[in-house]
Amino acid sequence: MLPGALDHPEVVVDLGAIRRNVAFLRELCAPAAMMTVVKADGYGHGLVESARAAREAGSEWLGTATVAEAMALREAGDTGRILCWLDAPGPDPTAAIDADLDLTAYSIDELDRIAATGLPARVQLKVDTGLSRGGATLADWPALVAHAAELERTGRVTITGIWSHLSSSDEPASPANDRQEQRFREALAVAEAAGLRPEVRHLANSAGALLRPSAHFDLVRCGLASYGLDPAPGVTPADVAGRLEPAMTVQAPLAMVKPIEAGESVSYGATWTAERPTTLGLVPMGYGDGIPRHASSTGEVEVDGARRPMRGRVCMDQFVVDLGGDTPPAGETAVIFGNGRGGEPTAQDWAEASDTISYEIVTRMRGRYPRRYVDSGGRP
Repeated sequence: MLPGALDHPEVVVDLGAIRRNVAFLRELCAPAAMMTVVKADGYGHGLVESARAAREAGSEWLGTATVAEAMALREAGDTGRILCWLDAPGPDPTAAIDADLDLTAYSIDELDRIAATGLPARVQLKVDTGLSRGGATLADWPALVAHAAELERTGRVTITGIWSHLSSSDEPASPANDRQEQRFREALAVAEAAGLRPEVRHLANSAGALLRPSAHFDLVRCGLASYGLDPAPGVTPADVAGRLEPAMTVQAPLAMVKPIEAGESVSYGATWTAERPTTLGLVPMGYGDGIPRHASSTGEVEVDGARRPMRGRVCMDQFVVDLGGDTPPAGETAVIFGNGRGGEPTAQDWAEASDTISYEIVTRMRGRYPRRYVDSGGRP
């Protein structure tokens, strides 16, 4: 093995980058408070580690999809405010309330299930303003907030927030943004008329936080941007996008380097054939490790200071890159993606090669290989 070389693929996460991203987002969105979203194992960066970095940067809230994610944070020692918003109607909420979590309700039935525990529950209400996903419909909203106000008056719940989610915040010119913000403001007025005075009102996700100040309200929810990835590539102003630092690097040692002749084909289905003699490098990661198969023959990695194109189909455990006649030794590091500052591809490059979004690229990097944490500093 080469001196100092990797002996296995790895995912490297820079906690300092996460802290700096969160601190920058807080500064940008002030006076709104910050919720750092750590669902899906911190977008592939590690649930507990990402949450700690966000707290160190001053994030007042954490956001999770499920109660299980929030409970894992409590078990790891987090004592701050956590909102969770997606659980099936069946589970008993008692443990979540005991763990001092803020729960989300979309319906009267959910509210009653929470209130029936007899515990002092904190609840946030979600209204569907046009995403047509979770949240009460506008038609059901008046009855929901009236019921919530009655439960609050009788001391059975405390309504700590009202929120919704934008569908098109990465497209600032979309009329959906104005429409959803107006609907949200109208829903807030209905809730206020019913007697609710929530602690926080929130609508903006990462793209909304970066691109739509009018949607900041009392709190913004930043997921992707907290990990240094631009939620609206090509749209976010350069001076803002340039402050985001991608926190994840994925790299692997070349398992093999070998020559092939013109006319030889590569990988399953023989979808790529060499037009001239070249050398190939075997990267020991595949779709079983999160490498997207849709990047077959379109993705690139960095080896020995140069971008190297993928050739043929991604396999479950490995893929092949074209070294163009170069012969770096087996064990040389292949950087699948990183922050791009050394010329390596980025998660956004891989997203474009796979016809997807960078959210999917980083969250899927949870295969069989270890995650290693580094800390480049930057504590606020």
